Amino acid sequence: MNYWRIKLSLLLNYFVFAILLNSVGTVILQVQNNYGVSASSASVLEAFKDLTIAFVSFLIASYSTRIGYKRAMLIALGIVTLACLLMPQVPGFWTTKLLFAATGASFALIKVSIFATIGLITEDANEHASFMNFLESFFMIGVLSGYFLFSAFVDDNNPQSTAWLTVYYVLAGIALITFLLLLSTPIDESSVEHEQAKSLADDLGDMVKLAITPVVMVFVLTAFVYVLMEQGIMSWLPTFNSKILKLPTSLSIQMASILAASTAIGRFLAGVLLRRLSWYWLLIGCLITAAGLVMLALPMASSVGNTVVTGWADAPMAAFIFPLIGLLIAPIYPAINSAILSSLPLRKHGPMAGLIVIFSALGGTTGSLITGHVFETYGGQTAFYFSLVPIGLLLLLLTAFRRMQARAGVSSVLKETASVGAH
Repeated sequence: MNYWRIKLSLLLNYFVFAILLNSVGTVILQVQNNYGVSASSASVLEAFKDLTIAFVSFLIASYSTRIGYKRAMLIALGIVTLACLLMPQVPGFWTTKLLFAATGASFALIKVSIFATIGLITEDANEHASFMNFLESFFMIGVLSGYFLFSAFVDDNNPQSTAWLTVYYVLAGIALITFLLLLSTPIDESSVEHEQAKSLADDLGDMVKLAITPVVMVFVLTAFVYVLMEQGIMSWLPTFNSKILKLPTSLSIQMASILAASTAIGRFLAGVLLRRLSWYWLLIGCLITAAGLVMLALPMASSVGNTVVTGWADAPMAAFIFPLIGLLIAPIYPAINSAILSSLPLRKHGPMAGLIVIFSALGGTTGSLITGHVFETYGGQTAFYFSLVPIGLLLLLLTAFRRMQARAGVSSVLKETASVGAH
């Protein structure tokens, strides 16, 4: 196989979807400006994205080998290309909902297929881990690029302008190029074609057996609460910058990139620190510091005056300080996922991954909806002070998870569960 072309294809796939998936905060701000949508109504866009990711991920986990990894990715790219072209042609809130539903469903196909394809194009565990990390880093590059790409098409002088929708022609072009590259790249899937795909009932049974294990219940609740907090902040940061800090729309979107950048840096640094420190104490320290950062940054937002902000140089300090919370909360999600997955036999990684995707998606939707309603009813500062609640819950859940590990041993508990469900 022509591995470099396959790897380039996978990277471009992730790049496109990083921009689309993480544009929800920008689009929430824009649909309020363009279509007169309330904050609480705009918050449902997160649900259209996340719930389709959860639902389709669950279904595709069983049948991906029957569809074929390459074919699944091509279908996904085709869907998002058409959805992107539709956005500027038929502007409206319903079209935006359709776009995020299509993006969520397509990303589910992409994520399952990419993760499976990596195993086909890497020779050993070290190469697999190396490419996976590079892939996730490229995803963050896509997130950062998206903020600047969208802001380039925003008209600050006319907030009601729909000119920003032109960005979707660019995204459709990138998706089409990725489609053609993948179409022309052979991928040998013969090593998995002979495997009998499990039924939906079998997958559901495996997930239920894992989910009712106490330590897994604590884990999925931890993942749910973390994503609730992260997505609530990420999705509403552009709106916070615009409506509370009084930044121009394009600058509000650009400065939200600080959160993505600090998250990427936080995960890189955590990868280094976790070689020497206990994951538990690192995460506890990060959460306590994150709570302090919230208490420091948000009072600054109340002191923003009527000074006209034209660029990064004269933006208020709160716009720089609050997004640094990404640096502190970034290590939590990968650390807890690693802790649970490394305790499982390989054949149980699929059901566990399904639980991770489902509860993460539900957490993301819940976080955006709650933040949107609080933002509309009590204001943006109160909405972001709300992040202290999940921070407190995470302190308790991580402590409970660690104690359960120490008392019974996650590995023995989970492997016992796995043997009960073995065929």
